[in-house]
Amino acid sequence: MNEQAARSAGDDVEATAAIPRPEHPNPQMRRDHWTNLNGEWDFDFDYAASGMDKGWGSNPPLTKHITVPFCPESRLSGLGHTDFIPCCWYRRAVAVSAEDLTGRVILHFGAVDYEAHVFVNGREVGEHRGGYASFAFDVTDALHEGDNELVVCAKDDVRSHRQPGGKQSDRYESYGCSYTRTTGIWQTVWLEFVPQRHLVDLRITPNLADGSVLIETQTVGEGELDVVISYQGEACGSAHVRGDGNRAAALVKLNAVHPWQVGVGGLYDVTLTFGEDVVHTYFGLRSVAIDGEDFLINGKRVFQRLVLDQGFYPDGIYTAPDAAALERDVLLSQAAGFNGARLHEKAFEPLFLYYCDLHGYLAWGEMANWNLDITTADGIESFLPEWEEIVRRDVNHPSIVGWCPFNETWDLNGRKQDDAVLSIVYHTTKAIDPTRPCIDTSGMFHVITDIYDVHDYEQDVAAFSGHYAGLADNAAGAGAGAGAGAGDGDAAAADGEPKYTEPFPERQRYHGGQPFFVSEYGGIKWIPESQRDNAQSWGYGEAARSETEYIERYRGLTGALLDNPRMFGFCYTQLYDVEQECNGLYSYDRVPKIDIDAIRAINQREAAYERR
Repeated sequence: MNEQAARSAGDDVEATAAIPRPEHPNPQMRRDHWTNLNGEWDFDFDYAASGMDKGWGSNPPLTKHITVPFCPESRLSGLGHTDFIPCCWYRRAVAVSAEDLTGRVILHFGAVDYEAHVFVNGREVGEHRGGYASFAFDVTDALHEGDNELVVCAKDDVRSHRQPGGKQSDRYESYGCSYTRTTGIWQTVWLEFVPQRHLVDLRITPNLADGSVLIETQTVGEGELDVVISYQGEACGSAHVRGDGNRAAALVKLNAVHPWQVGVGGLYDVTLTFGEDVVHTYFGLRSVAIDGEDFLINGKRVFQRLVLDQGFYPDGIYTAPDAAALERDVLLSQAAGFNGARLHEKAFEPLFLYYCDLHGYLAWGEMANWNLDITTADGIESFLPEWEEIVRRDVNHPSIVGWCPFNETWDLNGRKQDDAVLSIVYHTTKAIDPTRPCIDTSGMFHVITDIYDVHDYEQDVAAFSGHYAGLADNAAGAGAGAGAGAGDGDAAAADGEPKYTEPFPERQRYHGGQPFFVSEYGGIKWIPESQRDNAQSWGYGEAARSETEYIERYRGLTGALLDNPRMFGFCYTQLYDVEQECNGLYSYDRVPKIDIDAIRAINQREAAYERR
């Protein structure tokens, strides 16, 4: 079994029933010497959020137990407590050997929602704000040989409008397209044991045109970096460079070029050796570029047949029950004829992105901006630091072909978005990663963007097609607003300037010349007979009355976009139901609701964009 195959669910670690989610959580920076801290922890609620004042950082009086990494709202946590949780506490013992302490010990958290305070043996070793970004602390100096006490305090207030919450409900109950909340630890916690001189970060920049790859590492201490690259077990290149104590970089010319391809994948394996530190990673050799209105992957027009993926699970809420469930969602989408997804209102965990990389599945990286007030410059403080962490963490994934920090920036209490917030985030994203396009805010209200997209939930096929007729006739633009069919698809004005009709003409800005797509549409409400007693079911527009009607409506809406030569892709809402939202192709437990073969045939029909 080669390394690429071995990275599949749980094969690279010892999987035992006692440890939930036992696989290494970050295949892009994997060491052999690590300890998974998932499993049973002591736990309790802190409804007054006074535990910090009471000194709970050491030996807190916790009376409950929880299964990490599942949030207390989930069934898999053992608690299933779905009311608001302003603060909660965790504790467990961690055994460390004398040998472990000869190097440095790094404590990693995949994600903790929202504000985390971490204590080791009563000493606060760090804090982190942000419910989606990964973070780590060097805890060596707080540890001693034998058992150590690890305590975590997590504060969360999704109603404050001071933290991104995504699709987490701001009411007691779930409603519409807002679902059960997640509080506290919801991704794997682990210890990593590294030498005194070690790697702390890496950036991989492939160059398909040159058949090379640039590998940049951040280091602690001086040393020599060895890079060994292979593809399916065959040696493809190597390098040996000297670092300066902060950084070591190697440009490697590959002796065999294997492009990463949509629907196929194709990953190179990499081993980095820096003194005694050995790190395993991988990359895909592919390019993304914009040429006028064309969005090119590996220099070719590839129609992006995307689906909206919310990243929710019936038993784990934000957290998949196992690695297989993460991979399953990619495979279910591909089985329906999609070649990628908008990872919607949530920064997905790195292991999910690995499966996207493995299977050649396109992904748009998003952030959970809903519930956050961005009507003033204060929104930058609560958004940008975490977004930077997410972009830097996920930048090496070949599956990610674009960034979308904001989605549908609705008014808050009658106040409009601060355009400067979107502009600053856009420019920061491009500064971190100039290799991918960035959509400033999907659907509305664009300020500065590389891609022009709209959301259109018009259910009447003829009306929906009319919105984009002008675009198909070589007009400069057409469109509709989020949640409503609007815009008449008018052709260019008599003076040759674009005439672009929007439901918010005073707000929406069309810059002209960017690639264009409908990044949310459909959302057809369909409730099979077995679910029709669910009074809370929700979807867009009038529900389909039969499976046949559903498929024909899907065929008409999707065909209007496939047949438009100026459209480089679409994104259908959505892959599966989530709680009361019943517009998925699959049920919440991932059972097909519709003839998936019929959907696949519609999706995979050649697009006009591909034959231009």
